[in-house]
Amino acid sequence: MRKKISLLLIGLLCMTAVTGCSMSDDASANTEQDHVIRIGYQKNGPLIILKSLGTLEERLDSLGYTVEWKEFQAGPALVEALNAGSIDFGRTGNSPVIFAQAAGTPFVIVAAGKSKFAGSGILVPKDSDIKTVADLKNKTVSFAKGSSSHYLIAKALENSSLQYTDITPAFLTPGDARIAFEQGDVDAMVVWDPYTASTELFSNASLLVNGEGITTDRDFFITNDQFAENHADLIDVVMEEIKNSSDWSNNNHEELVAMLAPILNIEEEAIKKAVERRIYGVDPISEEIIQEQQEIADTFYRLNIIPKKINVADVMQEQSK
Repeated sequence: MRKKISLLLIGLLCMTAVTGCSMSDDASANTEQDHVIRIGYQKNGPLIILKSLGTLEERLDSLGYTVEWKEFQAGPALVEALNAGSIDFGRTGNSPVIFAQAAGTPFVIVAAGKSKFAGSGILVPKDSDIKTVADLKNKTVSFAKGSSSHYLIAKALENSSLQYTDITPAFLTPGDARIAFEQGDVDAMVVWDPYTASTELFSNASLLVNGEGITTDRDFFITNDQFAENHADLIDVVMEEIKNSSDWSNNNHEELVAMLAPILNIEEEAIKKAVERRIYGVDPISEEIIQEQQEIADTFYRLNIIPKKINVADVMQEQSK
């Protein structure tokens, strides 16, 4: 009996030790995770510049944090990752956040990028009989579904007294759209820089209209609700470094072109054209920006592109002046 009791006590002690080690390992893992900020980025965006410069890592290292970068091909996928909890912070265009809010995704918009309307537009072949937006009636037009280009074409048609149903949409990524455009499978394509610039320069294309008077085509910096609540100080640090990297970009075009060309695998001439017609930077959320976004949401709802009416101010952190 004593032997059995002794064996039982030894067994319990071993189980306690194993459990203790497991809890210790879990606690260690949780502590490590608490000191990592996971950032979602796209190759064509201000966060790739920040990542390439490496300044955020230096800043956060002094605070005891590390950065984990996760690349996404498109804004909708990035927002979904935010919803799933696999990233804490990211940047996307003006339309993916509208679709995400309409789908009930919990997130907060903490800041906006500068307008980049000059590099977003509708492209047609140089020898096309399409001379105005009104000429797009009954034509096939390519654009990425749920992207900033989705809104640009919808609003451009509306401004020209056409219906969204007056065109045949071809939902294509910029790369696939370029191929379809060059092969004559679509009559026009709607896209953003540097794809706009590359198509203008190397695919015998003309810019029918850019975004002026149609859309500001801003970037938006987003985070999930919980991270915004628990790590406002970290978000401030990230935004400060985004501003710093934007200033660097505006003042170092030659170095910026050399940085981006191999990352994007796009001609340096196209990158140069793209960076020279935009200003990098960050704007605080203002009533004007809220109104811009509300117009996008209302347009998509009116066209039955999103399922319900939304109030964009619900996810935007307006900052005092």
